[in-house]
Amino acid sequence: MTAKWDKSDPNSRVWWKDTPGVTGVLVFSFDKKKEYNFYRDFPDKLTPEELKIFREDEPVLGKFRE
Repeated sequence: MTAKWDKSDPNSRVWWKDTPGVTGVLVFSFDKKKEYNFYRDFPDKLTPEELKIFREDEPVLGKFRE
């Protein structure tokens, strides 16, 4: 099955990758090209701008590892 990109809110700038058959992995992107693994990459591998966007658009997860 093919993965698809979706948003938690239509106005969000954060895309979430939904891969059928894969559980426990949170992959997100700002452009659907460069992918981040939430547990491995957040917040250290995001640029300051990406981190700001993520924390604004995903406030609950954005508080993780403050």
